[in-house]
Amino acid sequence: MERIKKLLIDTGRDGMTALTGYMQEYGFYRAPCSTGHHLAKEGGLAEHSMNVLGAALALKKAWDASVSNDSIVICSLLHDIGKMGQYNKPYYVPNILKGRATKANPNPEPYQSDKKPYTSNTELLYIDHECRALSIISKYIDLTEEEQQAILWHNGLYGNFKYQIQGKETPLYMIIHFADMWASRVIEGGEEDEI
Repeated sequence: MERIKKLLIDTGRDGMTALTGYMQEYGFYRAPCSTGHHLAKEGGLAEHSMNVLGAALALKKAWDASVSNDSIVICSLLHDIGKMGQYNKPYYVPNILKGRATKANPNPEPYQSDKKPYTSNTELLYIDHECRALSIISKYIDLTEEEQQAILWHNGLYGNFKYQIQGKETPLYMIIHFADMWASRVIEGGEEDEI
């Protein structure tokens, strides 16, 4: 938590202290990253965000990309902030299953699923987490146009904006997209959520 907070505040972006306070208060550091794929565990969202940052900085260096480090930090650490939820409601909630009743145990205890430990919160209207991210972030800091695009489109062809992307890619978008893919598929060994 302190590392993420320091990295974000060190960008010098006005309003970042208030945003990091919001993240702490409303569960960013406790939130899972997915329902049952990569880092579907408490704290998975923060861990994934740091993994994306590491991959994004490595890509920037390998590709000798002229992209601001501050933009990479902001987009890497905040691209999935919508997965923490909104309106004081978590985006993901524990997926509690009913135990199978038997003669020996007619009233089994409910339990959290092992295969899909979390599920989408039905108390929130369905809004893509990328859109939620921009909504949350824009209450506190100003993003550049390139940062907005990178966050909104970070799921690339796997997201709902796949038809808008072709031919409009920017270096920052490509770094964040490929870093997110590398983190979720290789470092974390999971698959991206459909949501």
